[in-house]
Formats: sequence, structure tokens, C-alpha cells
Amino acid sequence: MKHAVTLIPGDGVGPEVIEAARRVLEATGVEFQWEVIPAGETALAKEGSLLPERLLESIRKNKVALKGPTTTPVGTGFRSVNVALRKKLDLYACLRPCRSYPGIPARYEDVNIVVVRENTEDLYAGIEFARGSPETEKLLSFLRQNTEEKVPEGSGISIKLISGRGTERIARFAFEYARANGRRKVTAVHKANIMKFTDGLFLDVSREVARSYPDIEFEDRIIDELCAQLVQRPQQFDVLVLPNLYGDIVSDLCAGLIGGLGVAPGANIGAELAVFEPTHGSAPKYTGLNKVNPLAAILSGVMMLRYLGEKQAADRLEATVVAIVAEGKSVTYDLKPNRDDPTAAGTSQMADAIISRLKEKIL
Repeated sequence: MKHAVTLIPGDGVGPEVIEAARRVLEATGVEFQWEVIPAGETALAKEGSLLPERLLESIRKNKVALKGPTTTPVGTGFRSVNVALRKKLDLYACLRPCRSYPGIPARYEDVNIVVVRENTEDLYAGIEFARGSPETEKLLSFLRQNTEEKVPEGSGISIKLISGRGTERIARFAFEYARANGRRKVTAVHKANIMKFTDGLFLDVSREVARSYPDIEFEDRIIDELCAQLVQRPQQFDVLVLPNLYGDIVSDLCAGLIGGLGVAPGANIGAELAVFEPTHGSAPKYTGLNKVNPLAAILSGVMMLRYLGEKQAADRLEATVVAIVAEGKSVTYDLKPNRDDPTAAGTSQMADAIISRLKEKIL
């Protein structure tokens, strides 16, 4: 079966790592029909829009996309290309597996955490009021009249929005993922001891959802305690489910536990659509240097294969990546013990090594 997939090269090093991922995915023997459409600065230059409507239409049609990192130009009025894409397509769940691999320089071993981040609510919902605007002054006046808080003059305001529906679906996503992937525990992360009506709601609804999954252990952790425990003993955690802002921060923290964003894949998933992408940025200073580690993009491709039902190909590709990284020969500079090692492979050469090993296994 040939899979139709929207391919978004992205900006900066995006085209290089996505091309490496594309070639590796095709080497698994799975057939793809790629529909290549730009986003970010590249799309703005070519089509006059950071997020062309034809891109959104393509993803809605194909249901699946593989995306490179994009750049949001300063001063465009866009908060983020990624945030806009998630909101427009209601990709409410951000899935970030963080797993240790032998050969990847990291401070910890045996880490295998999955971060499930709510993508559409919380402070990132974008409901903000600028300092000094008439709307802000009205809101400040309302707060002074209806609360006991002394709200400072000249304040800017962001609204923290957490709903029962948003929490229910992200919590259920985390438990369904845990059940489908043989995970043992889900941890809900919050600050309900202080923010009782937002994080408190998140915790209450998560507890309600947990009752429907008696086969999965459930616990909750306050966000600051979680961060301390992640640094001390990350192996105790399995699946974490978090509101948007905490999820953004903790997912990067967990990537740091396993070697950094260069080895951290990701996906943004909705009810019917999914966009897979590396979690690192566009790194424009490395554009065209054939230097950046393609693992995050390739492992995002592994996630995509599993989503498409190509489990055997996904397992074979991941095992091949693990073997190449463990050998430590055909890997990029950041995976070498000495980052100045002249034997370090380039982006495309690392992809070549993975492809060669895949073909050996197929034959």
C-alpha cells in the first residue's frame, strides 16, 4: 500500500534532515507518495504566506505529514508557525518520546519517558492583553472591583485557559497510548496546590479519566517536584501528561536527559490528522553545511511508520538506527566522544549508513 504523505521541508537545516529522513523511510521498502509543500520563511518568500492554505488542505487530505523545523520571522504578527498549524488543524496532543540509546552521549542511562502535552489551551492559547491598551484597562478595572488582589498599573495580561473537554481528551490520549504500547504508568503533572481552578481542574479530570483504565497505574506530581525528580531519578517515570506550558518545558528537559533535541522525535496528533517532526529548531547558521544530526527527523519517521500501521518497518528501522549509533562510526559530530573528531559523518552520510544497513537486512 502506498501512503500519501504531505512533506514539509521547513527552513534552515530542515530540508537537509527531512531529505535524510525521506531517503531512509523509502529504504524500508514502504511506499510513499510525497506531496511537497513549504511552510515558514521559505513559504513566505515563495507564496507570500508562512502557512499557505494549500498546505493545510494537503494535510487534511492526506491525514499525515512529515515536517521539518520552520522559522517564524520576527515582526510578522505570527506567534509561531507551529502553534498556528496545531490550532488550525486541532492537533491537540504533542507526543514526545525520550529514550536513551547506547552510544548517544547523555548523563543518564535507561531513560524511557513519553511526554504527552496538551497543545491547544493553557497560557499558549494566545489570549493576551497588551500593557496600556483600552481592553487591558477595562480588564484591570474589572479585576480590581471583583477581586481582593491589588493589580499593578501598567500590567500586561495573559489568560490561562484549561477546560474539562481539553483535559479529558489529552488525559484519555495518554492512557490509550499507554495501553496500546504496553506502558505501565501515567503521571499527571500540575500546580493544583496553587492554581486550584485551572490546574485543579486538570487534576480532577485526569483522576476521573484514570478510573476508566484500572490496568494502568496512575499518579500525580506537582510540576516543581517532578522537575527535581526527573533530574535525580528519571527512570521512575513512564508516561507524563501535562498542560501546554509545563509540557513544553518538561519535554525539552526530558530531551536533555537523553542527549538533547538532536535525538528527540515528536508528533502533533489530532482526532484524524498527525504531523511528525523533529523537536529541534531550524538552526539557520548550519544551513547547507551537511553537519546536523538527522536522528530526530528519522526517529520522527519511525513514529510515523507506526502511526501508518507499518510496525514491522518501524521496528526494523529503529533497530538499525540503534545499531549504527552504538557502533559510533557513521555518526555526526555531536554523537562522537570528541565533537571535533575529523571522522564524523555528515547529515547525508549518516543517512547513507542507515540505508546501507537496512538493505543488508532486507536482502
